[in-house]
Amino acid sequence: MSDFFTLMASDPEFERGGIRHVTVKSKMLGHRADITLHVPPEAKQEQNIPLVLLLHGIYSSHWSWVYHGGVDKIFTRLISLNEVPPMVLVMPSDGLWGDGSGYLPHPKHNFEGWICEDVVQATIEVVDGVTEASPLFISGLSMGGYGALRLAAKYPQRFRGCSAHSSVTEFEQLNPLSEKSLDNYPVHGDETSILHYMKLNKSALPPIRFDCGTDDELLTANRQLHQAMLRGEIPHSYEEFPGGHDWKYWGEHVEKTLKFFGGLL
Repeated sequence: MSDFFTLMASDPEFERGGIRHVTVKSKMLGHRADITLHVPPEAKQEQNIPLVLLLHGIYSSHWSWVYHGGVDKIFTRLISLNEVPPMVLVMPSDGLWGDGSGYLPHPKHNFEGWICEDVVQATIEVVDGVTEASPLFISGLSMGGYGALRLAAKYPQRFRGCSAHSSVTEFEQLNPLSEKSLDNYPVHGDETSILHYMKLNKSALPPIRFDCGTDDELLTANRQLHQAMLRGEIPHSYEEFPGGHDWKYWGEHVEKTLKFFGGLL
């Protein structure tokens, strides 16, 4: 018996390379939404398989980590080298609100609840060996980095670890990237703040790392978040590497995320 009114998954007969697609009618959103999964063969014999949520950036959707970043191929190589354990990569749509939902809890469409609740439950229903006891990690890039850091800070009990790349660090940074003003977002104030929740839940935060490219327009913002976390004595790791705000950088450094999560198991 499914928790959802409708849930459709791709037929294993036609799946390739461990990639699975799911469309589910989300209770949190009130409409259907999509998830791309990567289920490595090595995970199929496991129980309580760890989950890695990968959140995409603005303008994009559930397919981008695979079809822009090739994360499934990167992950397959790392597993073959025994550098990471088998895990399921879970790549949801942000809910497709405007140019990007920000993974925030809008009054009529709870994009936050979609990620933290519905996406996880849908994965449990379609992947054997994934259970409520499966360790849950969260990561993202750009807007997805903002979503990952904020959700890990707000719900630290949900996540075993958090890693972010080239993150938007303040909600207002999305404004020049959106067709409509952020005044149209029905969420404001402390609800949008990464730092607010990090300070509020400092003693309970999971391990956190984030990085940014030295040619990235968000470099200053990431440095500012790092310094604010140091001042607040919030444990974390922050790194900078050559590169910009693009898939070349994310494809190179998502390995650090996967190894970081693997090391926490």
